[in-house]
Amino acid sequence: MASLSLQDIRKSYTGTPVLHGISLDIADGEFVVFVGPSGCGKSTLLRCIAGLEDIDGGALLINGQRMNDTPAAQRGLAMVFQSYALYPHMTVAENMSFSLKLAGLPKAQIAAQVQQAAEVLQITHLLARKPAALSGGQRQRVAIGRAIVRKPGVFLFDEPLSNLDASLRGQMRLELTRLHHELKTTMLYVTHDQAEAMTLANRIVVFNSGRIEQVGVPMDLYRRPVNRFVAGFLGSPRINFLDGQVAAVDAQQLTLALAQGVQLRLPRARWADRHLALGDTLGLGIRPENLLLVNDGTPSSLPAQVELVEQLGDISHVHLRCAAGTTMTLRASPDTRLALGAPVWLHLPPEHCLLFDAQGQALH
Repeated sequence: MASLSLQDIRKSYTGTPVLHGISLDIADGEFVVFVGPSGCGKSTLLRCIAGLEDIDGGALLINGQRMNDTPAAQRGLAMVFQSYALYPHMTVAENMSFSLKLAGLPKAQIAAQVQQAAEVLQITHLLARKPAALSGGQRQRVAIGRAIVRKPGVFLFDEPLSNLDASLRGQMRLELTRLHHELKTTMLYVTHDQAEAMTLANRIVVFNSGRIEQVGVPMDLYRRPVNRFVAGFLGSPRINFLDGQVAAVDAQQLTLALAQGVQLRLPRARWADRHLALGDTLGLGIRPENLLLVNDGTPSSLPAQVELVEQLGDISHVHLRCAAGTTMTLRASPDTRLALGAPVWLHLPPEHCLLFDAQGQALH
């Protein structure tokens, strides 16, 4: 097991910066997920940690030791890639033991470590098979087993579930969570799937354009995002955004003027540390599960029109169109019956509303 410290890590390709000074401390035994859109630098950072890419600036410390120039094989890490990269002519046992044989370990020790890893991953019955006879989920378990047998201080996962179908991804998320609890080893996991990030991580690191936007435990990031980017990236369906202007503000409350004359009053104390003036433009965010349907319009209710209802069995997602072409999504009971094109009224509970300034920074 190992701790990591990233100190102002920088990386460029042909003069174009990709990582803009990443600093992060990861404790021994943590499960940390790097999440963000494609091209944000999360996989590049993982490869820099693994030693597969050179670090152009800053320092990488593993257990307090600088590792910038240490070869990948000597860093005490094991990486699981998006592609399984299994040798097709070898059995599962041979694939899992290959790195140990190269290291010159005794046969008895190799067999014991392979058996132990296979039991942890519940693939003992597959050890004599070749990759062609395995399902996608089984192949991914073998790839993870190949990393486990090395007993690394840190596991690095680079989008390992992206090639699996939805049901297998859900099953493998449970397997990885169980594996972390059993091994208690530091794990770094890269994904663009916010559902994987929310369900797997002790802490999430949200990346955007080579920079860290926010670090924290999943529900803190979900409930208290630092900006519009984090609020919009985490959550499915994504958060609803509306733009408004400050219509009134005093020591007790803030009144936000939305489209179609809607006046929304919010407790001023929640944003008491920010100076707000009449006419200031603010963004309002509210998640689909917090929107409420009401029977008729009031000055604080938002009129909308039903565009589509997605019935998912346990829940329905109602897609709505508001004034000026703004679209919103509401999470409703599967028994909710709404006709396409029907007018509805929406209540935005003030306690669930997030506010963002003109630069997209959250007002907390």
